[in-house]
Amino acid sequence: MSGADDKRVTTGNKQMDEILKGGFPISSINIIMGEPGTGKTVFAEQLVFHHASEPGRPIIYLTTLSEPIAKVLTYMQRFTFFDEDKIGSALHYRDIGFNLAKDGVGVLLPFLKDAIHEVAPKIIVIDSFKALHDVSESPQELRRVLFEITGMLTAYKTTVFLIGEYSTEHVRSLPEFGMADGIVQFLRSPESTRDERFVRVLKLRGSSYLEGLHGCRITSSGLSIFPRFISPEIPESYTRKRGTIKSGIKGFDEIFGNGLVEGSATLLAGPTGSGKTTFGLQFVLEGVRQKQRSLFVNFQENPTQLADAIAALDNKLTEKERANLFFLYESPVEMQIDSIIVKIFQMIEEKKINRVVIDAMGDLELASKDPERVHNFIYSLTQHLTVNNVTSVILHETAASVLGSTTNIGGRVSNMSDNIVLLSVPTEPDYQRTLLCIKARGCAHDLKPHKFEMTEKGIVVH
Repeated sequence: MSGADDKRVTTGNKQMDEILKGGFPISSINIIMGEPGTGKTVFAEQLVFHHASEPGRPIIYLTTLSEPIAKVLTYMQRFTFFDEDKIGSALHYRDIGFNLAKDGVGVLLPFLKDAIHEVAPKIIVIDSFKALHDVSESPQELRRVLFEITGMLTAYKTTVFLIGEYSTEHVRSLPEFGMADGIVQFLRSPESTRDERFVRVLKLRGSSYLEGLHGCRITSSGLSIFPRFISPEIPESYTRKRGTIKSGIKGFDEIFGNGLVEGSATLLAGPTGSGKTTFGLQFVLEGVRQKQRSLFVNFQENPTQLADAIAALDNKLTEKERANLFFLYESPVEMQIDSIIVKIFQMIEEKKINRVVIDAMGDLELASKDPERVHNFIYSLTQHLTVNNVTSVILHETAASVLGSTTNIGGRVSNMSDNIVLLSVPTEPDYQRTLLCIKARGCAHDLKPHKFEMTEKGIVVH
């Protein structure tokens, strides 16, 4: 980075730094806001312990009228980032709750002056800053104190974080938001069986940042944050391989001429028992036989169940080929769409995946009550796969046989797909399974329905 103005204060969280384009600007005043239990204090503590482990000026963590220091430290000890050896040397905790309750908000300024002269901190955290409104005689008094604090802290090149139980309405009405250089909001959205947590940046003066809601989760190591997945910046022209790949399903590739186009996205739809998961497993197993690194993402069958299904299909794989087969399992009960989409793409990038199967689209839709959010995530993912020439198959379960009805299959995901293939379960009068390709972008595909069988070795298309 060039120049002092470009220096950043990292958060101790790689993903949050990605959202903030490197971190908070140095010598800035930032508000960390959110209702109780959203993760504000965990975020602040993770940040200060990260910086306490680095050489340089110390840090002051100031508690006001919220929780006493002893209680804060008791709960922080449960996290892996907590380091007792840093307290009192690199990290100084101070409690001025009693002084504020007794003498009012005016005691804050001289207290900060003494602390700065004593330890010259590089970071100051005040938790909770909103509580100062309860001991202020008037909004004018608090505004005057804020003005004096801002000038003093800026002069000493100290980066400040003000923690508070603020709501969105407070952003427009309270004076501290006018002077803040950065505003980060933590939110919690109740679901039917669990809560979803999000974080978003409302303001970062003089800097760009990744807008929107980003999923987050409180874990034993602190906050796990999942930046909102966005579409790649596609250049005006990029090289896309136009070769074809083998599916591993006997008789299927002929429907497309000579196999699926490399880098294409296929939506495979059908009711329960139509063979979608078997198709997906055959597809990834054929990939490793063709020396392609393949990923199977699954939300239903646990690893043991999948292992049993694979055992009947991969008896010809060598150990070297098996090493190129990867799995990602996530329970649909606790799944958060932000985290799973980020995990999928990270795994694709780290393992240099060539083909991927996602089983199934419906589980991703259930993971979020916002259909628009699901659509945006899937669109961004398919665009990333296309640009990186990754061939994908997305499985989608329909309520019943869909042959003969080609509308609303897979919702808007069907519009993103290069190919759409429909499977049916045995029906009268001949009780035969049927496969039909209704869309194949960029190739002259077979329009006729084809009977197929589920054999011990997988699907065979006639």
